[in-house]
Amino acid sequence: MKPPRFQYCAPRMLDEALSLLDAYAGDVKALAGGQSFVPLLNMRLASPAYIVDINHISELHYIETEQDHLAVGALARQRQIERSILVQKEHPLLVKTTTHIGHMQIRNRGTVVGSIAHADPAAELPALLVCLDGEVLAQSIRSERIIKARDFFTGYLSTALEPNELVVEVHFPWVPKEAGWSFMEFARRSGDYALVGAAAVLTPAPDDSCISARIAYLGIAGAPVRGDAIETILTGTHLDERTINLAAEAARDMVSEDMSDVHATLEYRRNLTAELTRRILKDAWGRRELPEQGERWTEQNGEA
Repeated sequence: MKPPRFQYCAPRMLDEALSLLDAYAGDVKALAGGQSFVPLLNMRLASPAYIVDINHISELHYIETEQDHLAVGALARQRQIERSILVQKEHPLLVKTTTHIGHMQIRNRGTVVGSIAHADPAAELPALLVCLDGEVLAQSIRSERIIKARDFFTGYLSTALEPNELVVEVHFPWVPKEAGWSFMEFARRSGDYALVGAAAVLTPAPDDSCISARIAYLGIAGAPVRGDAIETILTGTHLDERTINLAAEAARDMVSEDMSDVHATLEYRRNLTAELTRRILKDAWGRRELPEQGERWTEQNGEA
């Protein structure tokens, strides 16, 4: 299949790219990895008059550690995250999540920020960003703003991004060293889009109760879903079998009523979501590390 006609622009400076996005706002798309956007073009599900290829803007190609998060620039490839010794050491949950994205050939080209900006509700990285209370840095030719993950994803393939804005950076907060974490998904075949997936971070208190719980889902609605009700159930407990079963039942009810398609019925997705919740909570809780006796504990950051 052939894409529709468009004007192709390949700026080498960020300001030039932002100027083009501003000039053609409403009829322009940015191109980075193209693993989702190019198929949409070829199937003529997207037909912008202008495409701004940002791949030559070297200042957007970075992975950096900040005090409270890992900063990933707009041109950092998913495979770079996966292979980075720094990220493997400092943010293993991000590495684990990234390895579930498609196949290696896709990750070689696909960008982390591109996956976030595309906002596919079945994608892994948007759900992880919501789970971690992450942020995106959006920039226009006139200003920049930080958007919380919960506010960024507004619906199916839609975000709070303005037509003249570009996501230049994504912030993945650090996982507390004591916390247990996990990412899991159910897919028909390896590399397929997941029917259901989830990311979880569980932080223990010195008495081995759960002082903080964070969980988010993909594939159960038109956008990533934060499991607020589940987090309330888990907080203050020791994650015994009864508590985990209560959380699983609560997760079943979170699946949107319109999530029945050719791949899975609504009831099947709800069963998958409940079972996935049981598995991911047990896996995450099994990874926790209790603080040394006498260490000072702060609930805000989960660190002694």
